[in-house]
Parts: sequence; C-alpha cells; structure tokens
Amino acid sequence: MNKKLTLPRRKSSLDARRARSGYLFTLPFIIGIVLVYLPILIDSVLLSFYKYQGSDTSPGEMEYVFNGLESYVAAFETPDFIDALLGGFQQLLLEVPTIVIFSLFIAVVLNQKMLGRAVFRAIFFVPVIISTGLIETISASDDMTGMMEGGINDGTGGEGIMQVEDLETMFAGMGFGSDIVSMVVGLVNDIYRIINYSGVQMLIFLAALQGISTPIYEAATIDGATGWETFWKITFPMISPMILVNAAYTIIDSFTRSTNVTMQYITNNIGDVGQAAAMSWIYFLIVIVVIALVAAILSSFIFYQRRD
Repeated sequence: MNKKLTLPRRKSSLDARRARSGYLFTLPFIIGIVLVYLPILIDSVLLSFYKYQGSDTSPGEMEYVFNGLESYVAAFETPDFIDALLGGFQQLLLEVPTIVIFSLFIAVVLNQKMLGRAVFRAIFFVPVIISTGLIETISASDDMTGMMEGGINDGTGGEGIMQVEDLETMFAGMGFGSDIVSMVVGLVNDIYRIINYSGVQMLIFLAALQGISTPIYEAATIDGATGWETFWKITFPMISPMILVNAAYTIIDSFTRSTNVTMQYITNNIGDVGQAAAMSWIYFLIVIVVIALVAAILSSFIFYQRRD
C-alpha cells in the first residue's frame, strides 16, 4: 500500500507575520488611494494639458482644448508664480530647521523624569489640535491670536514687546550684520506658529527617545560620561533616523499648508483650471526634488542601529 509523502508545513517566520500584519493595516489606505485619489491625480494631469476656454462652435459655452505643454511654459513665464515659489523656499529654509530643532529640544526635556510630565506633554500637543480645520480658520481671524504672534515690532504696524531698532543696536554692538537681525526678528515673531507646528515632530522624537535601551545610558554613566557627552554620543545618533523623518514631514507640511504663499497663489488663480493644474504639478515635482535632496544630505549623517 502506497503512502503519500506529506511534508511538514513550514511555519511562517516572525518577520513574515509582521509583514502581513503591516499590509493588512495599510490595506484601507491603499484601497482609498486606488479608488479615490488616483483617479483625481490622473484627471489633474490630463487637465494640465488642456485649456478651459469659450467654445468656437457653441457661443456662450465653455470647453477644454488641448494645448500640450503651453500651460507649463506659461507658468514659468509668470513672474508672480516665480516670486511665490521663491517666497515659499525662503519660508522653508527658516521654518524647517527651527521646527525640527525646537521639537527635539522639547522632546528631550519632556523625556526627563519630572512631576506632571504627562500634563506637560499634553499641553505641547494641544496646539496641533487647535491648528487644524475650522479651529485654524477661526484662529487666523482672532484678535487674541494676533496679539500672541506679536514679538518684535518691525515697523509694519504690529504690536511687539520690543522695537527692531533696539535689537539692531544690540547686535551691532556684538558685531553681527543686518541679516542676522532679520533672521532673529522672524524667528521671534513666528514663535507662536513654530510651537503650533512642532507637536507631531515632538511626539515622533519622544517615541524615539523612549526606544533607546536604558542599559546603554547606564554603561555610559559607569564610564563617567557627562550629560553633554551622553547626548551627542548616544542620544543624538540613536534618534538621527527620526530627524530625517521629521525633516521630510516638516517640509511637506510647510509646502502644503494653506498659509504657504505658493499654495495661496495657486488657489487664488484657480479660474484657469489647466493653468492651475500645471502650476500644481510643477510645485509637486519641486517638493519631491527638495525632499530627495534633504534625504540625500541627511542620510550621510544618520546612524542605523543593527539589531542582529
């Protein structure tokens, strides 16, 4: 009597099970992308090659006419659009490093053992909830918000705790130029927005700090390492991958925020649908290039801990 040879069923490894769980967790998002966002993206690309104009055959009606790359060429020939792009980059260069450094500093402070630590963490995350959706619109038109944003009076009519001339005098005595003064004035006046936009980054850094193994710090303490040395030799390298994550997140958040000058320009010029779609895709490609450059630069300084 012949017996069938049955091979033992190989148990799936832990990594394979985790991979399946990850795919299952992201499946609703993938379905939403394919069924909802992907058709919209395809329509947007197609619209960028068409011009919305009056119909030649039916007076009083509008129609889409294929015009190739004319909308893209016209976008680069529009001075206001170029100025909006440059203004967005200028805002990005000042805002992203400030937010990342500030959120890292707050995360390190909130990771210390202290009384009421959970309350302080909640306080720093509340602005993230406040600065979203309808509440953000109400906050933008609120007089109290304008008062909170006032830091240094730069002569434009706003209230401030000190005059920019006083700051120029102080920095001139220290040998700094006017560019440093302008940067400091911008940072101080934007402190309210910086706190608002640092909540998510702070939580990411906080999770990374809590993921560092305690025995590593204990070994450093036994070897006589100071707090400063511990931060730069252990803490900073271990959380460096999250610096790249937060930098990319902050860039995307800064570029796509409703207060971004480029976003405002494209939104205000939505009348010509094809032109607006072309500007949007140019802006999208520029954002991708900026993120790729930042990732390439930061990747050379990132430390990845080996688990094996």
